[in-house]
Amino acid sequence: MRWILLFGTLVGSIYGKNNFNGHQVFQIKVQDGNQIDKLKELSDMQNSTLKFWNLPVAPEHPVNVVVPPASLELVKSFLESHGLEYSVLIKNLQALLDKEIKEMKFNRRKEKRDANFNYGAYHSLDELYGEMSNIASEYPNLVSLLKMANSFEKRPLYVLKFSTGNVDGPAIWLNHGIHSQEWITQATGIWIARKIASDFYGNKPTITSILNKMDIFLMPVANPDGYVYSQTKDRFWRKNRSQIPGHICVGVDLSRNWDVAFSMGNQDPCSSFYHGPNPHSEVEVKSVANFIKNHGNFKSFIDFHNSAQLLMYPYSYTRNKCPDFDELDKLGKDATKPLNSLFGTKYKVGSVYETLYFISGSSTDWAYKNGVKYVFTFELQDTDKYGFLLPAEQILPIAEKTWMALEVIMMYVKDHLY
Repeated sequence: MRWILLFGTLVGSIYGKNNFNGHQVFQIKVQDGNQIDKLKELSDMQNSTLKFWNLPVAPEHPVNVVVPPASLELVKSFLESHGLEYSVLIKNLQALLDKEIKEMKFNRRKEKRDANFNYGAYHSLDELYGEMSNIASEYPNLVSLLKMANSFEKRPLYVLKFSTGNVDGPAIWLNHGIHSQEWITQATGIWIARKIASDFYGNKPTITSILNKMDIFLMPVANPDGYVYSQTKDRFWRKNRSQIPGHICVGVDLSRNWDVAFSMGNQDPCSSFYHGPNPHSEVEVKSVANFIKNHGNFKSFIDFHNSAQLLMYPYSYTRNKCPDFDELDKLGKDATKPLNSLFGTKYKVGSVYETLYFISGSSTDWAYKNGVKYVFTFELQDTDKYGFLLPAEQILPIAEKTWMALEVIMMYVKDHLY
């Protein structure tokens, strides 16, 4: 414990704006539960400048953590003193960030010149919202652009509705980008939106049969304020940007703010995993929860994250099996089979608690507790090399593979309405 307190004192400062020069990403391998506990303690330290790309979960899941220059030697000593094996995954984080920014600027110029949205590139919030509007305009008989509310910083919260005319018929909710730094989720979401519309009008049998029986609601950016902040201030910002009364720290982890096992969550406003002052205190969460409850006929809720290559189902807050465990487990394994057999992309399937780690106040547990049966969480690629900084050339391959698994789930839901 003395090590932990010393470590927290020496590294407790705040990142500067877009300044990751000399920051390195360590990949840490854990051998047993004791080492996992050590890293969990480290990740929960208050005011730490360490940024964990993923939390310690199991020996087969290496942990990637961003370490600032001033703390490099101390971190190495800490890890070595506890027998934790590590390697330097990225030697200079800023170099990758500079490359990412350069690619986005180049793509913006190219899109402006060609007047063509590039689904194989990362985009600003305005560009994503513009493409959502374009999709709705191009397919007015199928797609509607709905505004549910405004975010904390007064940005619109948009969702695309795909419907062939059913009134409050059975529906599926696809939720992307609740953690702002996970850019592959927003990019995958907008690609899936275009894919749904183009496949339907291309008379593709799978999506046609789904939409003839169900509606699909797709939210590409569930955390717009955080997404903008991650592109303008801090690339690895996770939370939203709400002001916490009585605290200097900003933001709530929107994936911990839902009204299920809320009291078990992180109560430190300075933590990246802070659950907020109250359940549904955040407008970004409250508006989705109210929409789903008022609709009353959602059969599936699917949340998209990265990076671990997992497909998970409830519960997140307890190791107890949910009532539909057997069915959800089989469906998850069926959905990931094509990825394993065709691409060698191995997804692990299981409950969030057993496969990833304990989470309270999660969106998927809330949906399941509120009568939505087919609930899943995708943790998209990759497992080790890039973390949140996936090169743009990987967007399309990941989106296409995700779609294959998603189709399996949606078809099953369509055929097993309850």
